[in-house]
Amino acid sequence: MAVSLQTKYPLRPITNNIPSTHRYSLLHVRVTCSATTTTNKPQAKLVVENRFMSPPLSNDPSLQSTWTHRLWVAAGCTTLFASLSKSIIGGVGSHLWLEPALAGYAGYILADLGSGVYHWAIDNYGDESTPIVGTQIEAFQGHHKWPWTITRRQFANNLHALARVITFTVLPLDLAFNDPVVHGFVSTFAFCIMFSQQFHAWAHGTKSKLPDMGVLVSRREHAEHHRAPYNNNYCIVSGAWNKVLDESKVFEALEMVLYFKLEVRPRSWSEPNSEWTEEKDISNNHKV
Repeated sequence: MAVSLQTKYPLRPITNNIPSTHRYSLLHVRVTCSATTTTNKPQAKLVVENRFMSPPLSNDPSLQSTWTHRLWVAAGCTTLFASLSKSIIGGVGSHLWLEPALAGYAGYILADLGSGVYHWAIDNYGDESTPIVGTQIEAFQGHHKWPWTITRRQFANNLHALARVITFTVLPLDLAFNDPVVHGFVSTFAFCIMFSQQFHAWAHGTKSKLPDMGVLVSRREHAEHHRAPYNNNYCIVSGAWNKVLDESKVFEALEMVLYFKLEVRPRSWSEPNSEWTEEKDISNNHKV
């Protein structure tokens, strides 16, 4: 009679004693231990699987826009324009100006909060196999490793995933409602969410490329999110909610609730390792 036991232990990337300027590829090792027990004698086998992970190059196809990406961004912008038009035309027709404007401001404020909650969730929970959002979780983990790559993504490549969500969400609202106040909120909220990844990219760009007018998240503020312990400044629209959420420890409280209820630990509780440590932009020899 034979009993086979198999356990897999993913190890951290091997980067010790390797100068950062030579880390074009990171070696990941997966060790598989198999033990077989028989009535005659035990046997053991050790299998080591190596795989290399590299930051995407500037001409990497994964950073380029496709026509599918562009079509989704165009569809998202069309639904946003339709919602905004209904808000303006409805406001003019009913002589309402203040209410749609206030609704739009509420959409702007709540979009920042929404971006922070979503960013916190995918930074700390799930992996690439998570249904629906798995690819975004994987992308955000890679973003922590190589944050400068977001500045090299083409416009439609960076926005198409959110544009698809906005299209399917806002289009039914365009067809169902004509209220200028409703569309004042919807158009502004959806615009900020859809373009939040562009605001995010600007926050990683150079100072000259960031339209710093106090209405978008600043480079300095977002830079704090990419420093240990990687558990703050999650909001990426205006950043207005970051101080409130961080000082009140809202996300820490949510993490405790999820841990005691579901026994799931957030990634931010783990000691920061090389998976969360920013690598230098070797091609330009600087960080952004």
